[in-house]
Amino acid sequence: MPVNPSSSEDAIVSSESTLTDRYQTTIPEVVRKALNLQKRDKVMFTVNSSGSVSLAKFEPETHRDPVIASFLDFLARDIESHPEKLVPLTPDFLRKMEDLVGDMDVDLDAPLDEEDV
Repeated sequence: MPVNPSSSEDAIVSSESTLTDRYQTTIPEVVRKALNLQKRDKVMFTVNSSGSVSLAKFEPETHRDPVIASFLDFLARDIESHPEKLVPLTPDFLRKMEDLVGDMDVDLDAPLDEEDV
């Protein structure tokens, strides 16, 4: 359902942009300024059930993965409840770990192999 941008009562700014043949667009200057967007910033698009779309500056700390957040909360509670289980990282243990993985070259951006998916 198309939305008339001029009908938004709480709109501060509004501007239009055109999609290219590759479905790309430029965020208009007035919107970039309103959201304090800089080059290389990430943005978050949210499509509402009415068909309207909101655009916000993506702030990683405000968009936490719920699974990771739950796990980190679990760890924090466990450390608080059982501080006696914490042991320091010894130089000997660190050397053993470096012997195991020290020469591995890992590309975190590389796609996973079919067997790893």
